[in-house]
Amino acid sequence: MKKDEMPGEVPSEDSTVPLAPLFLADHPALDFLNTVLAVDGARIDLLQSDKDVAGWLSRAGWPAHGSSELKGKPSLLEAARALRQTIRPLVEQRKQGHHPDPSDLNAFLKQAHSHLELVAAQNGALSLERKWHQATAAEILAPLAESAADLLANGDFDLIRRCESSECVLWFYDRTKSHHRRWCSMAGCGNRHKVAAYRKRKQSAE
Repeated sequence: MKKDEMPGEVPSEDSTVPLAPLFLADHPALDFLNTVLAVDGARIDLLQSDKDVAGWLSRAGWPAHGSSELKGKPSLLEAARALRQTIRPLVEQRKQGHHPDPSDLNAFLKQAHSHLELVAAQNGALSLERKWHQATAAEILAPLAESAADLLANGDFDLIRRCESSECVLWFYDRTKSHHRRWCSMAGCGNRHKVAAYRKRKQSAE
């Protein structure tokens, strides 16, 4: 997944590779950005349908109960891609130390409708849960938009990074105790780095 092969956010029209979304960033907004990959020089968009978006949201903890009965346009897929295209430059600019214009994301946030609800457990204990209206695509995506806004406002961008591999474009939030995380995952890029380093040492010793 090469960083220099991803010049923008417009999804490839023929990206049909059946890859599963990755949840390794330790923040849902970054996991959402990671739904666009660059594999062998080609951009791959893991979101190809409303069903893909609904499935991603469900895995992220925001079930899209109203996705099959949306009112009007845009579709859930179109709205999700637009939101992703809005979030990505904001994250990149914050990482670079700039002060991005949040107006486009604010416009998305204005479309959210929710309310708090008291929920009683079996033992009678009460807890507060936020319930989201889901009549439109923007309302369904509202929790994700709020998560991204919170990241931009309160995230520690010293700990928000891209994988150090030159072949990877994935973001992550380093929540390790040492804050020395370098790779999107040790099983993926971390392991490939170790193998490459081992081979280099072996060749040098021969």
